[in-house]
Amino acid sequence: MKTEMAPSSLALANPVTRRAVLSAAVATLAGAALGPGLMAAPAAAAVVRNHVYTISSRNTFTSATYPRTEFRALWTASVVNIDWPSKAGLSVATQQAELRSVLDLAVSRNLNAVFLQVRPAADRMWNSTLGEPWSKYLTGTQGKAPGYDPLAYAISEAHKRGIALHAWINPFRVSMDTSLTSLVASHPARLNPSWSFAYGGRRYYNPGIPAVRNYIRSVVIDMVKRYDVDGVHFDDYFYPYPVAGQSIPDSSTYNTYKGSFTSISSWRRNNINVFVRDTHNAIRAAKPRVVFGISPFGIWANSSSSSLGSATSGLESFYALYADTRRWVKEGWVDYIAPQLYWYQGYTVANYNVLVDWWAKQVAGTKVKLYTGEAAYKVGDPNTPAWQDPNELRDHITKCRSVPAVRGHAYYNTTAFRANKLNAIGILKARHYARPSLPVPYPELFATRPYTPTITKAVREGTGVRLSWTSSSSGEPLKLIAIWRWESTGSVVPYIQSTATYLRAVRRRTTSAQSWLDTGVVLGHYYWYMIQSISQTGVDSSRATAIYIRA
Repeated sequence: MKTEMAPSSLALANPVTRRAVLSAAVATLAGAALGPGLMAAPAAAAVVRNHVYTISSRNTFTSATYPRTEFRALWTASVVNIDWPSKAGLSVATQQAELRSVLDLAVSRNLNAVFLQVRPAADRMWNSTLGEPWSKYLTGTQGKAPGYDPLAYAISEAHKRGIALHAWINPFRVSMDTSLTSLVASHPARLNPSWSFAYGGRRYYNPGIPAVRNYIRSVVIDMVKRYDVDGVHFDDYFYPYPVAGQSIPDSSTYNTYKGSFTSISSWRRNNINVFVRDTHNAIRAAKPRVVFGISPFGIWANSSSSSLGSATSGLESFYALYADTRRWVKEGWVDYIAPQLYWYQGYTVANYNVLVDWWAKQVAGTKVKLYTGEAAYKVGDPNTPAWQDPNELRDHITKCRSVPAVRGHAYYNTTAFRANKLNAIGILKARHYARPSLPVPYPELFATRPYTPTITKAVREGTGVRLSWTSSSSGEPLKLIAIWRWESTGSVVPYIQSTATYLRAVRRRTTSAQSWLDTGVVLGHYYWYMIQSISQTGVDSSRATAIYIRA
């Protein structure tokens, strides 16, 4: 792969000799003579060491091994202390240390996002005045303040590491038992006993009551307005998963609110559709650049039930959960969909590869991004030979990289991902995540390109090189700086990099003047450094700056 073809237009941020400029001009004219789209490599004199180039031309190479942009996330569950905090009642310092370790784990595996569950069961892990209590999974006592703001802390620490933080919300679960009296006296579900029902050993808000939907949405929007979250993430719990021998106790609600619906199933699906649509619209109105995504059960409907369904035979979200996930995609009510494809390749009931292809077809022609939900927790399952293969997860991503519609992956759960059974995660990283990746862009979220950052210098520091730059705080909100470095003879000025082959670091923008110490160089060797800015919505600057140096 050629990465150092001469761009058709370049500018020098620092003055160079007249001879160097003339040499570059001659090379450009020679290239023009070769025909459209072909450029002759300029003479070595065209590249001047330690001068900063502003580059606007881009190459068009792609790489399945090192994709330039890819969503890579961890699900970090707080309900019943699955992942974080590891148990209730830990000190503030211990909770914060555990949270930092989650983020450090993501960085170490070259992930770029975390879904942090901050509303596990009609409770919260942020400061709010809307009535929901502090989560008992923090302190052990529902309603007891933890002594700090977990969401604010998580956002701050994630952003320091260049990690996107999505606030993971379970919308309708009220509690992990059925008792209203187990809730604090001020809990909205206790103050409004008609709002919820018991089913399958749990208590749930009733999605059929408009006031319930409006209240949950208000909780989400209040959080979005006051916190710098990168996204809002809903899991797969809408109407509860079916329990044998039990019926959802909402017939009276149906009779009250059914309107023109003659089928309770259609009415239930409409309740969820309205909730998803209105939540999406409310987030867009509150903060247009905050993404909204959902991770539904992996099967919408089987082909035996619907001609539009997948060649599967498992539980169907459309019929069993009243979640018309396909429609959410087609209507654009989500910015991304992350179906939980927690099955192995070749599984008869729900073949992973079949479902990847089915979901890819659903997002085709829409602006909705497709991320696959991956079952890290199943690795090493002694009852399933496929999950005893350390390469199963690796092969999932190999499959996804062959399907252009798949733009990323999320792993459930953090504890299993950290455990790295069978070294499956280590194998996965070595094959697919050897380089960091930039966030998937959402140009449709009212975004324009951010200003180009400018390299100021690159100097030897100890056994490394310190790269320094400045960036503007004006214009499109700028969140990240992408840094490429590769060894070179310096014969030509490169294009803007279109892969992550040489991507070395993605750093959060904190101040106008920043720097990064590169300890991966060999002293005496020659290198290009190139940087771009990345907006809050993943859109990159139209230009890059680059410098050629001797380490």
